[in-house]
Amino acid sequence: MKYIVGFSRIFVGVLFIFSGFVKLNDPIGFSYKLEEYFGEGVLNLEFLAPYALVLAIFIVIYELLLGLTLLIGYAPKFTRWSLLLMILFFTFLTFYSAYFNKVTDCGCFGDAIPLTPWQSFGKDIILLILILILFFNEKYLKPIFFKASLKWIVFASTIICLYFAYHVLMHLPTIDFRAYKIGTNIPEAMSYPEDAQEAVYKYEWTFDVNGSKEIHVTNGSYPDVAGEFIGVETKLINEGYMPPIHDFSFIKNGEDYIEELMQEDKLLVVVAYNLSKSEREGWSEIKSALQKASKQNFKIIGLTASGEDAISKFKEDFNLDFDFYFADETAIKTIIRASPGLVVLKNGTITNKLHWNDTDEFQN
Repeated sequence: MKYIVGFSRIFVGVLFIFSGFVKLNDPIGFSYKLEEYFGEGVLNLEFLAPYALVLAIFIVIYELLLGLTLLIGYAPKFTRWSLLLMILFFTFLTFYSAYFNKVTDCGCFGDAIPLTPWQSFGKDIILLILILILFFNEKYLKPIFFKASLKWIVFASTIICLYFAYHVLMHLPTIDFRAYKIGTNIPEAMSYPEDAQEAVYKYEWTFDVNGSKEIHVTNGSYPDVAGEFIGVETKLINEGYMPPIHDFSFIKNGEDYIEELMQEDKLLVVVAYNLSKSEREGWSEIKSALQKASKQNFKIIGLTASGEDAISKFKEDFNLDFDFYFADETAIKTIIRASPGLVVLKNGTITNKLHWNDTDEFQN
């Protein structure tokens, strides 16, 4: 049992630290995931949505520190109770999400390791078993350093986590795990290989045959049935190959200009998923970068999910003279964790991304 507890301690501790770190690297992304869970039709806790970012930072730091305290043996009673309560809550949450198909990606490891709800639930079941082993064998959870030094290790780690969270919020994630990272060629990331597996669907056709309902299942073809057609239900069996970028566009006046814009040699995109929620201070900060880009013959455009009226008012308020294009809000949130933020492209390849705090670093 001593060795089983030792293995469980290391496995759970390292996993909690890793999971906490990848989400702490991108707390805004995790806050978006919390907003999904708080939304109508999932947990129906919309009143918590305004506090999603604060909750995200608290949860990921708490998760990371629990992994640390487990490994070093600090406050074993508090640690094991915290681990048990946390894993029970998240096991319920992932099961609920998977069974009712509410949130398609749990966000457990941020964008570093995407998991389906059922994969996440399976991971939580394994963790629950290991944590139960730890919970009932506290006598083996001995400190690995002098007890007097443990609280200082936890204190220093907390300060480092808080500083790291502040840094990535004021700039951008230190490690970019998303599909729109620097060096990505967007047209290539949107393309399908010739041998790409196509999506597989199951079609359940319902007919009224002599007064009774009959269901006939096909892979798409209309069944040859001597009866009155009532309806058809389509179910996805295998989604097939999905390119890393599949929901990106530059819409203006109902037309998608992505093919044209991806051929621009010098393109600067000012990104703000929702103009009313963007940081107004940021628009003043990016002015110097826009002036520099204009002198260097960049084509400057905006990208937002806001409507035409909001765009017109915003351009007037901030004296902006470039055109805005429309894209899906979720896609825009994925591109850059700043609102506003700057994305530099050369022939469809992302060469730089800048938080509005760092626009003085803009260069060709």
